[in-house]
Amino acid sequence: MIIKKSIFVLILSLIICVPLRAQEQDLKREVTLYNPYKPSLSDARKLSFLPDINDTASVNPVFSYDVNSEAFNPTHSISPIKSASLLSDPLPKLYKSYVRLGLGNNSTPLGELSISNHRSKKGAAGIYTKHYSSNGKVPLENKQKVYAGFMDNDATVYGRKFFDKSYVDLTADFMQKVRYAYGYNTETPYEFLKKNIRLSYIDAGASLSFVSLNLDSADLSYDLGVSYDYFRNAGDGNMNHVGFNGKMAALYKGFYLGGGLDIDHYTLSKSLGIDPKYILTFSPFVKKSTDQWNFHLGAGLSLEKNLDSKVKAYIHPDLEFGFSVVPQYVRFFAELGGRLENNEPMNIIRENPFLLPGRPIYCIPNTNHAIVISAGLKGNSGIGGNYVLSASYSIVNKMIFYSNIFYPPTSGMDQRGNYFTIQPDDAEVFNVHGELSGKFSKRMSFNSSVDYYKYTLSANQYAWNKPDWKGRMGLFYNLRDKIIAGAEVTALGSRKLLVGQLAMIPVGGGVTPDSRVIEQPVHVNLGLSAEYRYTRILSFWVKVDNVSWNRYYEWAFYPSQMFNIMAGFSYSL
Repeated sequence: MIIKKSIFVLILSLIICVPLRAQEQDLKREVTLYNPYKPSLSDARKLSFLPDINDTASVNPVFSYDVNSEAFNPTHSISPIKSASLLSDPLPKLYKSYVRLGLGNNSTPLGELSISNHRSKKGAAGIYTKHYSSNGKVPLENKQKVYAGFMDNDATVYGRKFFDKSYVDLTADFMQKVRYAYGYNTETPYEFLKKNIRLSYIDAGASLSFVSLNLDSADLSYDLGVSYDYFRNAGDGNMNHVGFNGKMAALYKGFYLGGGLDIDHYTLSKSLGIDPKYILTFSPFVKKSTDQWNFHLGAGLSLEKNLDSKVKAYIHPDLEFGFSVVPQYVRFFAELGGRLENNEPMNIIRENPFLLPGRPIYCIPNTNHAIVISAGLKGNSGIGGNYVLSASYSIVNKMIFYSNIFYPPTSGMDQRGNYFTIQPDDAEVFNVHGELSGKFSKRMSFNSSVDYYKYTLSANQYAWNKPDWKGRMGLFYNLRDKIIAGAEVTALGSRKLLVGQLAMIPVGGGVTPDSRVIEQPVHVNLGLSAEYRYTRILSFWVKVDNVSWNRYYEWAFYPSQMFNIMAGFSYSL
């Protein structure tokens, strides 16, 4: 059957193809296209009717169930989950002691020793000692080399006992400063005996304080302390100081209310002929702070009996306000304050150790900062540090200045301009201050500061020995806490120094026909330091000061040692 169908299809194909072949031979081979071919597809049409579904099967489900009234008793027991143990960062290891030794040019030894207990919840105790001295000489203006040595000795013993909500501190300290008044006016050749120009100052004392440790800010906070100091200078006389200081504060309805009381009482040896002195200051305050703003409202009442037999009273404002302009980056602050500066002999000697020894050291008036107005901006520098930019205006009574003095050659005394006396004066001080710190990279950082001063004085012609500007900048490099290097540049603007005969200097200061003014130029000092930490307990260090070998006068006729280098090691036990 299949063969018959195949034969039929073949015959039919031959019948159709033969006539077509004949017609193809008669067609012309020229083809003319009048329009290009545009294929198109007609739109599909959707059926407009729905199919009918007729299901003849019908199913009706039937459900049958019973409710079981028995209670469900689970048999699975739930085991408690153990809390995760969070490990805090390990505390750094503390060493009980360390020793630091060094030696520099000009026969300059350095020694430090610190001994303390390990970390303890019961308390802390330790001792610290330091010796730093020099035996070098410096040339004066007439090329004469004079002995310019010095010596600093410090020792401190401390102890602290912790309680549940407080701790007690007990500290005893000793300090000795030795200087030599080697600088003098070389216009008249003179040579001092070393023993006659030696200046020695001793300050020893002890303090006891009781401080709260409040974990809750609503509890009463306090800091109470008593202290005793004994001071003696190279000349005749000594001074005993007994002090008390106390501060308390508590939270009340969202505000911190508190106040402070400070009492300083001084008795002097009878040989000085000076009556006892004291300063009493009471300072209440109220303050509040949030993340956006803060304020502090307070005042200070001070009573003083110093050189006058009368008691003087001072009232100083204590106002602070600040708010965040841009969180973390820009914060505005403004302050209106004042204070009575206690010019203790040791505080003055730290600034200028070449004062005329004896009774004049104990006859220094206190400085009254009557009004201090300041405002500025501070915050995050954005480069891994902070910044401060501020301006201030102060009214200061009895601001301390220094003048260089000498006796006439006929007096037979050793003073030839190598001692200084106090020249207090009323002043208005304008100051612009700036600070900036940050990081150049993970290893390199910097910090810097600059100050500009403008003085308006009542009696003195210039602000003696006060620079009109000063600045500093430090660069630091840390290589994996293995190598630490630093460089610091300090600069002081020009200063005016007063030199004159003692009898010719008026009480209020000023220039007399027998006085003259010496101008000190701008001074720039470059210091370098480096430390190599061989191990965690052993390191080696070197420090260089005044790399440029600049001749520098900190005080009139007192040239400093031009170049200093010191090297040593530190070892922890």
